Amino acid sequence: MKSVKEIEKQLPGFNCGACGFRECHGFASALAKNEVSIDNCTVLKQERLKENRTALQKFVHNNKNTEKIEIKGLIDGVGADFALHPLDKEPSCRETLICFSSVPVEKDMIIRYRPLGCPIIHFARVIEINHNLLDVWVIGPGKLLSRKEDATEVGICMVLSFQGTIEGETPKVGQTVKFLPAHCMMGKVHSGIIVQLEDNKTRIDCIDLKVWQHTV
Repeated sequence: MKSVKEIEKQLPGFNCGACGFRECHGFASALAKNEVSIDNCTVLKQERLKENRTALQKFVHNNKNTEKIEIKGLIDGVGADFALHPLDKEPSCRETLICFSSVPVEKDMIIRYRPLGCPIIHFARVIEINHNLLDVWVIGPGKLLSRKEDATEVGICMVLSFQGTIEGETPKVGQTVKFLPAHCMMGKVHSGIIVQLEDNKTRIDCIDLKVWQHTV
């Protein structure tokens, strides 16, 4: 596949917006530049699109070997040190949340919330609760993704940390970094501190949407 048009032919063509782009064309353009992961398109995970996904994976692999990745946020053009993708066989990067709501939350519950400082409503599955902190996967709105489920509204939550795999230059433990979560619908670069690192797997704490730009 040598052009955005050829990549776009392998995409579902739903223009659903779940990947963070208004149309599949925008996602195809970003994929051609190694700016996003194939995993951003949740529809491609369906069994009937297995061949399409395989074709795109081959393209991404070949493209990585020939082109240096430059990662930038979509909303403000800020450069990131790396992109953060999900851990192996997980649907999205893990997030640890503080939930301020008095609504009881249990494991496997689907919650609807807005991260503090973010204008986008998130839908997530609770995978673990530890000392009242919620570890979640962001899974998107069920109604738009053909899932039948009731989400529990919990209001504003604070994102404390991310866990995932690094695409890009490997940082050091204790380093303050700018990173782009692969599932972020705004394509917004986040900042945080590397507190765990094993190969390309990392945990980033002290999450903030405010990032810095070096002056020349």
